[in-house]
Amino acid sequence: MLTRRTKRLTLPHDRPLLVGVVADTHGRPHPNATQVLRAEGAAQLDAILHGGDVGDLAVLDALAEVAPVIAVRGNIDGAESALPDLVELEIDDDGATALRILLTHIAVYGPKLRAEVVREAQRIDASIVVCGHSHVPFLGRDRGITTFNPGSIGPRRFKLPITLGMMRIARDGVSLWHIDCETGQRWRP
Repeated sequence: MLTRRTKRLTLPHDRPLLVGVVADTHGRPHPNATQVLRAEGAAQLDAILHGGDVGDLAVLDALAEVAPVIAVRGNIDGAESALPDLVELEIDDDGATALRILLTHIAVYGPKLRAEVVREAQRIDASIVVCGHSHVPFLGRDRGITTFNPGSIGPRRFKLPITLGMMRIARDGVSLWHIDCETGQRWRP
């Protein structure tokens, strides 16, 4: 049985909402990760989403020193973990839900969303799915739903980059991008 939680973030009146997105720390986040998050959110980082495979839960405490953390369980985190399998994140704008984001660990098969994730996203009317698992930074669209995987800030896997993601949520739209943790620069494939 999947565990679900609903979380809410409020869109500030005077600026966009800025959210850091990380995944697959495996208990050992890259030493530059918090510095990069602080630099990207210089004005105000409102929250950090963690797409699972946290490893040592102390990782979440360290990230919480930068901004409040919303996290889901990954396949290495164990069934006894206090983390939920899914988080429905509602972005509130003056008392109304302006945007829904589904946060989960395993969401894609290649560039396509898995059928059960599409069903869950449609059930809650989410327009964005944030995930982890593959360690591959990814931004795509499938069946009308934007998929965003920040990549991994944990130990390097194969020759993949060590990246995190950023979300800027404003009344006029959402911007998503990746940052290379080793250079602090925007990452592009």
